[in-house]
Order: sequence, then structure tokens, then C-alpha cells
Amino acid sequence: MINMVMLVGRLVKNPEIIERENGKKVSRVTLAVNRRFKGTDGNYHTDFIDCVLWDNFAQNVNEYCSKGDLIGVRGRIQVEFYEKDGIKRKLTDVIAENITFLSTMKSKEQIREIVSES
Repeated sequence: MINMVMLVGRLVKNPEIIERENGKKVSRVTLAVNRRFKGTDGNYHTDFIDCVLWDNFAQNVNEYCSKGDLIGVRGRIQVEFYEKDGIKRKLTDVIAENITFLSTMKSKEQIREIVSES
């Protein structure tokens, strides 16, 4: 059996890292991924897919990426069931196993600042 997913999408907001009690770092990001086909209304629609990044992936994405940046994620789907307020719920995430930085939405001014500092 195979559980593998590949996504290319834009970060919906700036990544944030949470450090767990055991010292592990985790970041939950949402990717906006365009569908490859038009809906019945004639428009392309976007899916918003939650991805979980651990340790180095979380740290690197937090350090080098921001809202609007295009990244590629290869990983696996993980489903968890839990109960909240007496209601059974299901949480589906993509657990990142590899991240590729594809493009940045940084303004030309920010890029000039980075280049001039080098």
C-alpha cells in the first residue's frame, strides 16, 4: 500500500513554530492549491490543505518563507479521530516528508535589501 501526496501551492499565512514540551518543533501551515479543472460555474477553484511540518522542515519554512510563497510538499496523509464537546471529529493532515522552495513573493525592495547586505 502507498500513502503519498505531492502538492504545490502558496502559503496562506506566515508560518509559525510551536515548540512542544518534549522539545520538538512543529508548524501547521495551509497551502492554497489550485484545481486543474474548472467547476460548473466555469471558474477554477482552490483547495486549502493543512500540512504539518516537524523539526527542521518547520524551522526552515519559518525562516525562509512567508505568506504567498510557492512551495512544494511531498508527504503522507494522516487521519486522526478525536472527540470534542461530545462530538466525534476527524482531522486530516498532510505530514511533510520533503519541502521544496519554489518562489517567493518578497517585494523588489526586500530583495534589493537582501542583495545589498551580501
